[in-house]
Amino acid sequence: MKSHTHYLWFNTRSRRDLINITDEVEGALRESGVQEGLCLVSAMHITAAIWVNDNEAGLWQDLWEWVERLAPARPDYRHHQTGEDNGDAHLKRTLVHQQVVLPVTAGRLDLGPWEQVFYAEFDGQRRKRVIVKIIGE
Repeated sequence: MKSHTHYLWFNTRSRRDLINITDEVEGALRESGVQEGLCLVSAMHITAAIWVNDNEAGLWQDLWEWVERLAPARPDYRHHQTGEDNGDAHLKRTLVHQQVVLPVTAGRLDLGPWEQVFYAEFDGQRRKRVIVKIIGE
């Protein structure tokens, strides 16, 4: 069994951002040489997430509105008693999830016809990373 590790680095200009990383993940898969297996994509920061969905701007706006409705930015989170101001970002990450496991078939990500892989940032403007871990034959 082969394993391959690749890191993606992000430092977004805005506090919130959504970045399509499908090409970068597929590049890591090609580097790995794995033909059949699994590809884990995981945000290595507690205020960022990985999202698999359609590459469509209206859906992106729906995502931002949905997470804001469920975890609105506000000053009264208990987390803010530690000196932080990003309690909502932690909860938004929980809603969207930290990672995904993607199937690898015939050396390619085995995604549905409209599926793309996104890095979702909820508290950016500093350097963060994503791990891409590929295992298989």
